[in-house]
Amino acid sequence: MLDYTRLEAIVRQAGCLAMAHWPGHGHTPQRWDKSPDNPVSEADLAVDTFLKQELGALLPSAGWLSEETADHPDRLDRSLCWVVDPIDGTRDFLRGRSGWCVSVALVSAGRVLIGVLDAPARNEFWIATAGLGAHRNRIALHASTRTELPGARVPADSLPRIDHDLTMVDKPNSIALRIAMVGADEADLLATLRWGYEWDIAAACLIAREAGAAVSDAFGAAFDFNKRDPRAFGLLVTAPAIHGLAVARLAERAARLA
Repeated sequence: MLDYTRLEAIVRQAGCLAMAHWPGHGHTPQRWDKSPDNPVSEADLAVDTFLKQELGALLPSAGWLSEETADHPDRLDRSLCWVVDPIDGTRDFLRGRSGWCVSVALVSAGRVLIGVLDAPARNEFWIATAGLGAHRNRIALHASTRTELPGARVPADSLPRIDHDLTMVDKPNSIALRIAMVGADEADLLATLRWGYEWDIAAACLIAREAGAAVSDAFGAAFDFNKRDPRAFGLLVTAPAIHGLAVARLAERAARLA
């Protein structure tokens, strides 16, 4: 049995550790680029180290997959695996903006059992357990019930001309928070057409799904997590009634870009 109280405390502590480095509170963490246009900071590494130690102590049998830790294949032999992004939305974090979070998921047999997001700069704590619903700040979440694609709310800074019938809403840098927005009925549609990593989406996908949203890759297929190659092409999180319409609209673009 997992100690849920301890899990929540660990993730909240990780959020506090990130806040202790956050430029939005006047701090100036050391930063560098892991690759071109791929920033990281000392805060990412500090939170990663903390979570690896504490989650490892909480559930010693679980494997570990994190953006900031070198991948080790022994996770594939474990029945459980933590899938972690210590700071999702690093660009917003480093700009002193609030659109970032700590993302923690527990995966078994390719499926997410528990998903947790802590967004302390936004005073938001999200959690979902498979089969038991999703909550933000202990309030149950219910996804959008939109039935038409035109006018759907999308977290975006801009839209292609072909999608100008959609409606832009606020876009945090964190993809996890954008996914969760659909579960919170603050958006109707979130779509990406690029290669991404499991640690970016695992926790938030469970939150959205448990709130009633439809969740898939860009082609409409379900996700498997803790794969040997922890990448997936595209992401589509929507109000259930418009998921098929969104898959159809994106099909040609997804096939071209995959």
